[in-house]
Amino acid sequence: MTNRERFIKTLRCEPIGGQVPTFELVFFLTMEAFGKVHPNHRVYSQWNQMSENERKLQIADMADIYIQTAQRYGHSAIFIHPNPWDAENTQRLLEEIRKKSGDEYYLMMDRDPTWAIPDGDHMMEFSTMMYEEPEKLQDMSARRLESSLELARKLDDWGHLLDGFCFCSDYCFNVNPFFSPDQFEELIVPTLKAVISGCHDLGYYVIKHTDGNIMPILPLMASCKPDAFHSLDPQGGVSIPEVRKVIGDDICLIGNVNCGLLQTGTDEECRKDVLRSLRQGMERGRGYVFATSNCAYTGMPLERYETMIGLWRQYGNYDLGLPPQE
Repeated sequence: MTNRERFIKTLRCEPIGGQVPTFELVFFLTMEAFGKVHPNHRVYSQWNQMSENERKLQIADMADIYIQTAQRYGHSAIFIHPNPWDAENTQRLLEEIRKKSGDEYYLMMDRDPTWAIPDGDHMMEFSTMMYEEPEKLQDMSARRLESSLELARKLDDWGHLLDGFCFCSDYCFNVNPFFSPDQFEELIVPTLKAVISGCHDLGYYVIKHTDGNIMPILPLMASCKPDAFHSLDPQGGVSIPEVRKVIGDDICLIGNVNCGLLQTGTDEECRKDVLRSLRQGMERGRGYVFATSNCAYTGMPLERYETMIGLWRQYGNYDLGLPPQE
């Protein structure tokens, strides 16, 4: 099977045997790994002044970085960051990746229409609106939903270049969700359920990402029927066994390697945490993608990420049984 086929079967929670799939929502360490700026960190203020050939070269270079990352670190999937963010250049980037790598990798992107934790500049305004004018938020949600589904339909019309979406609105702090369960059910669930259903109708898979302590809202999130949850944040008290108790075995789980330890822990702490994540994720024999609990972000030591991948290569194989407990 190709990496893409193995990833899809894992999202379907079908047993695959062999190596557990892995990927990262973002691998920002491209400068250290390849000597190139990550596509999401490039500033294209002069994109409209570029010649067509310059644009083609930029898109080709971005595609190369995504493919090189997947090849070096054994990723089965590529999460793209369209830059500039518009439908035409998203299509061109996807076409370039497909041209260079065929159907080897599962391709996904974000277009989450649901509300995330607002930033500091908008926290007060958003919080007030939640309590005093929730109908305005619901009207805005409907427009955001239609915009997301419109892009999904366009990409489908252009040849179904994309395999799925990973919706990335963050709902939770480490201690608790920003939204109470009642607020989440009123303001988030209808839109999340509708966008997942609409994407499924078009043949896309859907991963739902959020950091932090998801446990108080996990049953509501599961009711929206995503194919997978990412990132199962241990810094938010989220564990794979506890998530499985709540949602069962039919939603794929992705992540759970503690990013904080990868950045600041000892080598031994990192090794134990990687093996714990692998062991707990592989226990059911299906429906698990190995990854960090967030992403390979700027500031994470590259050698730590490469150590994590080395342990995955050594122990993350269903045919060898569960990794050792240390």
